[in-house]
Amino acid sequence: MRGSRSISCRSSTTWTSRKTSPGCARRWRRRPVPRRRRGRRSPASTEAPVADHHIVLVGGGHTHVQVLTAFRDRPEPGARLTLVTDRRLTPYSGMLPGHIAGHYRREAMHIDLEALARRCGAGFRLAAATGIDRDGRAVRLADGGSLAFDTLSLDVGITPDLTGIDGADRHALAVKPIGGLLDQLDARLAGEGKPNRILMVGGGPAGIEIALALRTRLAAREPRPWIGIAAGEALAPGLNAGMRRRIRAALARRGVTVLEPCRIASVDADGATASDGRRIAAELVIVSTAARAPNWLASTGLRRAEDGSVLTADTLATLSDPAIFAVGDCAAIDGQRREKAGVFAVRQGPPLVENLRRRVRGAALRPYRAQTRYLAILSTGDGGAVAGRGRWLALEGRWVWLWKDWLDRSFMGRFDASD
Repeated sequence: MRGSRSISCRSSTTWTSRKTSPGCARRWRRRPVPRRRRGRRSPASTEAPVADHHIVLVGGGHTHVQVLTAFRDRPEPGARLTLVTDRRLTPYSGMLPGHIAGHYRREAMHIDLEALARRCGAGFRLAAATGIDRDGRAVRLADGGSLAFDTLSLDVGITPDLTGIDGADRHALAVKPIGGLLDQLDARLAGEGKPNRILMVGGGPAGIEIALALRTRLAAREPRPWIGIAAGEALAPGLNAGMRRRIRAALARRGVTVLEPCRIASVDADGATASDGRRIAAELVIVSTAARAPNWLASTGLRRAEDGSVLTADTLATLSDPAIFAVGDCAAIDGQRREKAGVFAVRQGPPLVENLRRRVRGAALRPYRAQTRYLAILSTGDGGAVAGRGRWLALEGRWVWLWKDWLDRSFMGRFDASD
């Protein structure tokens, strides 16, 4: 380019995402970055390729399912994959509110991991991981066995952290893991003593969508159940002003009470108590607030953030071990603080695939930077949705819900293992 300094990009590129939504197939482009200095290559590039390179994927999250299909569509010479998971079915979080509202059957929001692995030519091990023998390059499993690896990737999600709310572990339902929530929620709503007062603890997008979905699910019940949201300091503080205004209007229109500020200090069999002493009667309390990475990661010796997330470089390889990658909610990229949201796990799929391939080949890994702004779409439960991005964009309507529905179904369709 005339009048500008040329930059060579042959030795390195970085992955960035196009402006696209959380649920659709991702398209990626390469953005040139300055050539790395000699001797500054990724540690993985110094290792010779392994003739039979065993990649073990622990966890069947949104990122790992993309790895399976990518290696099926374009096999990597010398590499074989094994998926290790403690469950055969994994839920897609983007369709959870729609399922609660009755828009989707339960099987429509789940991926059959065993069937997907088989169709992708990967091994499958139904067992929970309990530790990592980093010196021996093996994953320890709850069934007493172990599995050797050349490269390991962790996508094991998060678990509820209810320690900040007294009694919540005994008297409340946690939104994650989603499988546990669905089983308990169905039992409570269908059994005897159906709740007439439901309190959602947490005023973020997940809490808002679930509260609105419950309003739809229980619309025919008489008397009409009370549903409230204890929104902490504020309702949906991470969303822009236009989205928050539309969401408040939807909650008011649908008869969902917003309590703010309202930080819950304790939960018991009869409801919850806020930190300011307010008493909120409730027969069902659902918590959608703090969560942590699984406790067993603490024994691995991998560097972790305050919430237990495994710290990685921008290549998605862990800071502690170049043979171990970590993605999704259980991981955090050092220097790139982001909230725990499914959109980030989905968009880590292509860069993880690329860097796993490059590790098998013994090549330098490519850096990835997660976007700071992304499209958020919240279902209002009544056939509408609110969408927004950045500081200004905010949209609402039936067409937004139809768009979200198409995006979510398109994403799930990529992993349909049926014939």
